Amino acid sequence: MKERLHKLMARAGVASRRASEELILAGRVAVNGEVVRELGIKVDPASDLVAVDGRLIHGPEQHAYYILHKPRGVLTTVRDDRGRRTVMEFLQAVSERVYPVGRLDYDSEGLLILTNDGRLANRLMHPRYQVPKFYMVKVAGQVTASDLEKLRKGVELEDGPTSPAYVQLLSSEPTGSLLRVGIREGRNRQIRRMCQALGFPVKRLIRTQIGPIKLGSLAPGACRRLTGGEVRELKQAVGRHGR
Repeated sequence: MKERLHKLMARAGVASRRASEELILAGRVAVNGEVVRELGIKVDPASDLVAVDGRLIHGPEQHAYYILHKPRGVLTTVRDDRGRRTVMEFLQAVSERVYPVGRLDYDSEGLLILTNDGRLANRLMHPRYQVPKFYMVKVAGQVTASDLEKLRKGVELEDGPTSPAYVQLLSSEPTGSLLRVGIREGRNRQIRRMCQALGFPVKRLIRTQIGPIKLGSLAPGACRRLTGGEVRELKQAVGRHGR
């Protein structure tokens, strides 16, 4: 379904509708490589390429992919009615409109994927595709071999038993233990609830990996664009094979 060019430009965040009309009249807008100066022209959002001053602002393949190291004490949402900090404040240098994929708890930190590729986002969040996510988890108390086995096999929670998990014990002392945990589910605060159910409150939780994408050395609050190779790997992980 076609829509008026100035409306599409406003929706893409270029400018207001009135200012977008002025850009069109000034000859600064091109559709499929041809400059347009007529107001009221309609374009097909599904197929037409729209550029302003030579920069593509809309097109079928104009998707953007970023990762952010979400700090602790920040909401994974676009806006908050109570004025609390959200991940969007760390995207001021990002020109595209991107949105967080899934959630990362307020008290948790680490890797968050942001994109405007709705199809990929839906697949990353859908349980069907079983995309693994890995976390570094610091808990209070000394985790034993028996506790590890329970976490690996599944823990009974109020909303049912969890699926088998990958759990590696990195260190264990009476004052606390460090675990690397991998899960393919996406329940609310799942790892915190799993550990709490066994008597090990989580003191710190950092997501380090989603599918093939790793947090690496990205500093808290920093974001970066994914490379073409990373995007291809991410799509392959959910069966899109580079599309």
